[in-house]
Amino acid sequence: MKVVKKGKLYQITFFPGFFPVNCYLVEEPTSVTLIDTGIPSSFKGIIKVINEIGKPLKNIVLTHAHGDHVGSLVKLKTVFPTVPISISARDSRLLKGDKELEPHEEQTPIKGGIPKNIDLNPDQLLHEGDKIGSLVVVATPGHTPGSISLFDEQDRSIIVGDAFQTRGGIAISGQLRPFFPFPAMATWSKVVALESGKKIYSLDPDLLAVGHGDMIVSPKAAIQRAIEEAEQKLKNRKER
Repeated sequence: MKVVKKGKLYQITFFPGFFPVNCYLVEEPTSVTLIDTGIPSSFKGIIKVINEIGKPLKNIVLTHAHGDHVGSLVKLKTVFPTVPISISARDSRLLKGDKELEPHEEQTPIKGGIPKNIDLNPDQLLHEGDKIGSLVVVATPGHTPGSISLFDEQDRSIIVGDAFQTRGGIAISGQLRPFFPFPAMATWSKVVALESGKKIYSLDPDLLAVGHGDMIVSPKAAIQRAIEEAEQKLKNRKER
């Protein structure tokens, strides 16, 4: 496990040298908010960092419902039974294993590790613009139909789940990086993911925090490169 702190944001990385899976703790004045819960074995490490910060856990927020982001959710709920769990209204269905698409959505299969044994009901279903502490919910579908990002209005950091990856090189969800192909392989819609990438760019964040890979300070130029690459690849695909 590796912990990196930037401002009030703690990145907790499990298996950093092989298959990095990131969770985040956002330190508020009197509490902390956990973003994503990693894999089942992430449980003890997350609790360790919470205890080291020394503030109570107030919220658990999920960027999306893939197994490597919700893996220790059930265990954490047993330790923190009164802490509310929040996820987008759309991905709350995916959390229950429901992969059925809605009529208006791109009719391509939802991919990735879908939970099977999570017998928990979220306490809060999130929508665009909702607030949790200093974090604002930004709808960024593409990796899954209900993926969200969390934008901190105070320090302009943004936690994007798998809307971007930086492991193996920065890329928008769905764009393959040979040295770490897994986020691309688990992406539902490359087209929708590109639009979400542009939306993140438009927020002009000062820090980009992703589900797999290192955080990037002053990320706008890197985000722009990833957008241009995704646009070109999608254009080439259409022209074939």
